[in-house]
Amino acid sequence: MSQYFVKEGIKNLHKPGERLVTTHCCYCGMQCGMHIRVNEKTGKVVGVEPRYDWPVTNGKMCPKGVTAYQTVEHDDRILTPLIKKNGKFIKASWEEALDVIEENFKKIQHESGNDALSVFGGVSMTNEKCYLVGKYARVALRTRFIDYNGRFCMSSAAGGFQRTLGIDRGSTLPWPELEHTDCFFIAGSNTAECHPTSIQWLWKAKDKGAKLIVADPRETATARVADVHLDLKPGTDSALANGMLHILIKEGYVDEEYVTKRCNNFEDLKKNVEKFTPELTSKITGVAINKLIKAAHIYGMSPRSVVMFARGVEQQSKGVDNVALYTTMALIRGQIGKFASGVATFTGQGNGQGGREHGQKADLLPGYRKLTDRKAVEYVSSVWGIDPNEMPKPGVSAYEMFDEIEKGNIRGMHVICSNPAVSAPNLEHIWNGLRKLDFLVVSDFFLSETAQFADVVLPTTTWAEDEGTTTNLEGRVIHIRKVRDPLGQSKPDWEILSLIAKRMGRGQFFLYNNPKEIFEELRIASKGGKADYYGITWDRIDKEDGVFWPCPSEDHPGTPTMFRERFGHPDGKANLACVDWQEPGETPTEEFPLFLTTGRVVFHYLSGNQTRRVSFLMEQCPEPFAEMHPALACQYQLQDGDMVRLSTPRSEMIVKTMITKAIRKDTVFVPYHWGEELAVNQLTSDHLDPYSRMPEFKVCSLKMEKMND
Repeated sequence: MSQYFVKEGIKNLHKPGERLVTTHCCYCGMQCGMHIRVNEKTGKVVGVEPRYDWPVTNGKMCPKGVTAYQTVEHDDRILTPLIKKNGKFIKASWEEALDVIEENFKKIQHESGNDALSVFGGVSMTNEKCYLVGKYARVALRTRFIDYNGRFCMSSAAGGFQRTLGIDRGSTLPWPELEHTDCFFIAGSNTAECHPTSIQWLWKAKDKGAKLIVADPRETATARVADVHLDLKPGTDSALANGMLHILIKEGYVDEEYVTKRCNNFEDLKKNVEKFTPELTSKITGVAINKLIKAAHIYGMSPRSVVMFARGVEQQSKGVDNVALYTTMALIRGQIGKFASGVATFTGQGNGQGGREHGQKADLLPGYRKLTDRKAVEYVSSVWGIDPNEMPKPGVSAYEMFDEIEKGNIRGMHVICSNPAVSAPNLEHIWNGLRKLDFLVVSDFFLSETAQFADVVLPTTTWAEDEGTTTNLEGRVIHIRKVRDPLGQSKPDWEILSLIAKRMGRGQFFLYNNPKEIFEELRIASKGGKADYYGITWDRIDKEDGVFWPCPSEDHPGTPTMFRERFGHPDGKANLACVDWQEPGETPTEEFPLFLTTGRVVFHYLSGNQTRRVSFLMEQCPEPFAEMHPALACQYQLQDGDMVRLSTPRSEMIVKTMITKAIRKDTVFVPYHWGEELAVNQLTSDHLDPYSRMPEFKVCSLKMEKMND
């Protein structure tokens, strides 16, 4: 077991008989630094202490991070393989479970071809595991059908950055520089709840006079302290961004030297935004004209500014357009590639950045190489030791894999570190697909809602029981350290995948003894790609407290600030986004007259599979709620705490009301961390962005009815 002890000056954080292991939180992309307390005699995880010398979060932790250690020794842990017989799970040995998997996987592929199997991955795993999931699908199972839950999280940000900047890295600047920013333009992010440990940088900047602009249908805790709150209608971000661009150009806030030297399409942009006058923008978005003008002036006059956004912008059927347009705001101001300036997206999952770079996406190979690029296929094939002609073609997106199940094209699936039975949209379609599969394997450490559908459940480890790296929301590659040995018969995902590969006759490609060996292969596989990790080693990460990619050689310093001299497109220039606003895939009607939008609360994480098992977090927020404005509640004769039926064209659910003035009068908000009858994703729309294939979680039409007493 790796044991990394903390510095002499902070040994007093732990008690006699304990040791401290320095690592990072398992939840969001902040990857907050922490020390895990371990009982030296029993090896049990007994507590956590914040890490004050971690430069990104400086000892700050949120309620989830403070209690994350409680999931490691939790009574609900799956500690042996489970096989479903006669509708019930029974405990089994690894050999028995692997026998069943081998028999069924081989039978399905013999009858229907390699592509009849599929893999649904996740990005709450280390880089090593995420990399191996892609290799496992394409080399061990030889299927083209692989995608991952980041499709529901970061795919539109990736698409928008690729379109404008030519490289997708979630932040163009290191987080500590935010303290020196003059203006924050935050769109579609409830930062104070979803990434609370990042707020310290905003407060430090505001203490120095920085301004804050927030675009959100809700007056969140972040919006309440804003200098301007742009309370736009759900689904109108592209119109808002075009309106901002119109004012910035008309008022002379363009950095013309920067745009001339470093950007394409400026004349086309000017023509495109000409019609988005404050009057038209206000009509489309519902934001008052004076707010639009004030926001543009504040942003335009700020010497150093950062545009930041999250799922509220990205989880739309025009999410890529939204990201590209907000990024274009930063480009015409000449802000990208400069100190304390640029663009950034708040990464949702712990390894949402690294997990999308190395081959889990349907069309990507390690290093952000495209499967459609023959040279990329040949290079990665040489690293893996396979014939390039064996490499499967691109597959389809995560949601669309369930369409393939419905068509009968996919008959088997392996779900790894994901819970689509809660996290996907239009859940009835997902549930039907999971039922229709001939064979489903789920790797998890808790019996999630998705695992309930499985034929075999494989017990994997928590983040504290294995070693590896993740890439935080800045693009900084960091070290996750092993805290204790795996509980029971649980195994790390990389070992499980290697065991199945051996059963499928492909074990010679998965001869790893530890995660470090996988990382060494990842380095080579990513070499020369846009996400180049070749110069990053575990030793460097430990010595330098993380290394920023791209880092093409071991003597390269890494890249904390992106695009100082050139962008990722072949000509070295950025492409300004020239796109019109389009209505969302579904808008209110006479039958469904309201907007429904969804999001997080501070006490829970994603599908809630982990946080709903922590008693403190459940006490703080035990169930979902329908947040609405008092005027809307009055219209429906509702009091706070009344039960309401929420219906969309897909399904319905019953929840309690929470009445607050901090939301638009035409919009209802419901958090999404619960499953089964409490899962709001029963209601959400499956309209997909045409580029990222991101579902439109954040906008759909809604009908609301008061329940009789």
